[in-house]
Amino acid sequence: MNHPIGSRICKLSAVCFLQSVVPLALRLLIGYQFYLTGKGKLANIERTTGFFHNLHIPFPGFHAHFIGSLESVGGLLLMAGLATRLISIPLLGTLVVAYLTAHRDDAFQSVFDFISAAPFPFLAVVLFLLAFGPGFVSIDRFLHLRFCKGACKVAGSQPADVNTST
Repeated sequence: MNHPIGSRICKLSAVCFLQSVVPLALRLLIGYQFYLTGKGKLANIERTTGFFHNLHIPFPGFHAHFIGSLESVGGLLLMAGLATRLISIPLLGTLVVAYLTAHRDDAFQSVFDFISAAPFPFLAVVLFLLAFGPGFVSIDRFLHLRFCKGACKVAGSQPADVNTST
């Protein structure tokens, strides 16, 4: 199924360029930050476990390992653009929990406080990637083009940025 609006807009080279570069840049920046924070949690697991214990998170040792691993692996997947929407869901969950635990006292006073909290840039980018996908420059797109030729037309699950008129 062709998307006439998307195909008309994409004929403008600047728009196509931005559709390629913006998701890639966001994935690389936030993915790398997730990787670093996850790696930091795992490298300082006792400190992370104590922090989770002070936040009254159940099973703090388990969750310290789980969240550190999730952020590390999730960051790598985001940077590669592999399973982007899928990994965005558990990463989104960790950010919601971060707001509800570590930032509960300072992030909910006003809208400004909410967007000024440390998890907000991560939350905004993860929501963007969940909604719009990884963009043109990603392993997800390569796999989609390679394996989802006729099946997506029939199922109607073709993303707007895929042109199948070739």
